[in-house]
Amino acid sequence: MAEAEDLLPLQKISISGPTLTSIIQRFSSSPGDVDGLLYAHITSSSPILEDDVVLAESSSSARSSSDSSSSTSIATITGFFCSGTVLSFYNSLGQLNLPVLQSLLSNNQNQNQTLIGWFVGRRRTCLRPSMREFSVCKSLATKNALTKLFNLPPVFMIFTTPVTDQTIHTHDYQAFQFGRGKLESKTVDVVNIGPAFRGHYNDFAPNSVFPLLPCVFKGDGMEIGGGDSERSKGSLSELKEKEKVQKKLDNVVQGFEVGRLSKLMGSQALSYTQELEALYEAMLMKLEGLARVVEKSNEKVIEQELRIGKMRNKFAGLE
Repeated sequence: MAEAEDLLPLQKISISGPTLTSIIQRFSSSPGDVDGLLYAHITSSSPILEDDVVLAESSSSARSSSDSSSSTSIATITGFFCSGTVLSFYNSLGQLNLPVLQSLLSNNQNQNQTLIGWFVGRRRTCLRPSMREFSVCKSLATKNALTKLFNLPPVFMIFTTPVTDQTIHTHDYQAFQFGRGKLESKTVDVVNIGPAFRGHYNDFAPNSVFPLLPCVFKGDGMEIGGGDSERSKGSLSELKEKEKVQKKLDNVVQGFEVGRLSKLMGSQALSYTQELEALYEAMLMKLEGLARVVEKSNEKVIEQELRIGKMRNKFAGLE
C-alpha cells in the first residue's frame, strides 16, 4: 500500500457554507470538545497541453510534459459526522482504534461522498495541531486507514474559539494535510459565502415555473385553489356560528363583501373607492350616534348614583 508521502497532495480544499455552519453549530452547542469525520467530493482536472513554439532540449521537454500531465485534485467538503466528544476512534496517545473507526465508517457510509479526513473542535486554544492530533494523522496515513479509500493523504481541520472572551461570538478554523512526515497548512475556500461568490446568484434562473394557484373570493374570505372536496368540514354548530358572525359582518359593511372589495384593484377602482368612502362616512355617523347613546346612558347612571346616595343619607339620618 502507498504511504502518505507517496500520494499527491490536494491543490485546493473548499467547504460548502451549510456544512461549515453545521459543524460550527454542533461544536458550539456541545458541552465540551468534539471530533468527527469529514466527507467530500473529490474532483481531478488535467491541464490542456499546448505546443511550444520554441523547441527545447529533449530532457527539459520530457520533464515539462511530465509536470503538465499531472492532474489537479480538488476536495470540496460537503458532509461530516460529529461524535459529540473526543477520543472517539483513538486513545490519548493518538493510537487508532481500528474496529471503532471501521464501525463509524460503515454506519456513516455515503456513496456520493468520500471520506477525506477528520476534525477537532476545542475551545480557547490556538490553531495549532497538538502532539496527539499529529500522532492520529500520522497513524491514519501510516496504517492507510483513510487513504485506502482514495489516493490522497488525510485532511485534518481544527475549529476553535478565541483564547480571550469577546463580545461577539467568533469561531476560527484551519485545515491541514499530512504529507512528508508533517502537517502542512492549507487554505480553505468557503463556497457561496463572501464577495467572490455573489456573482453566482446573478445568474440564477429557476428550473421550473411556479404554478399559479386560483384564488376565489367567497363571502367568508379568500379560498386558494379550493374545491368542494377540499373544504374543511366542521361540525354543524361551527357552521351555524360562522354564518351568524358573517351575517353580522354583512350588516356592518352594507354590501361591501370581500368579493366587491377585490374590485378595488382593477380598472373600476375609482368608482368603488368613492363608494367605499361613502361607506366610511356612514360608519362614522353610526359611531357618532353610538357615542351619543353612551353619553346619555352615562348621564343616567350618574343620576341613579346620586339618588342612591341621597337615599342612603336619609336612612342614615333616621337611624
